[in-house]
Amino acid sequence: MYLLETESSFDAAHFLTSYEGKCRNIHGHRWRVVLEVSGEPCNGMLVDFGILKKDLKEMCDYFDHTFIVERGSLKKELFDLLNEEFLLRVVDFRTTAENFSRYFFDMLSKKYNVVSVSVYETPTNKAVYRR
Repeated sequence: MYLLETESSFDAAHFLTSYEGKCRNIHGHRWRVVLEVSGEPCNGMLVDFGILKKDLKEMCDYFDHTFIVERGSLKKELFDLLNEEFLLRVVDFRTTAENFSRYFFDMLSKKYNVVSVSVYETPTNKAVYRR
């Protein structure tokens, strides 16, 4: 079995609801996403790196330079005001590195045999989801 790895990143803001710490305030990260896939090669190639990188980059580009909001975490009036001025991305999960790693894993598993996805909030702090 072979393993391939590629990565991409995005810059985005978020906050954590019902959290007693600094992360309850709006703040940003350079989220780094590392994707690992496995399998047996066909004609000497498991997956074209260009296609693998493109698929991951498209997912990261969706979130790049946005404010990522957990559905229902803001009062409707505030959400509407922010949504008029900024690009919001609403997700159905708490916006932690752990949940992002699972999100990317699940989405990319529709096309690839994903082994793991690591999501870095900082250069030294990451969450990993693997099967």
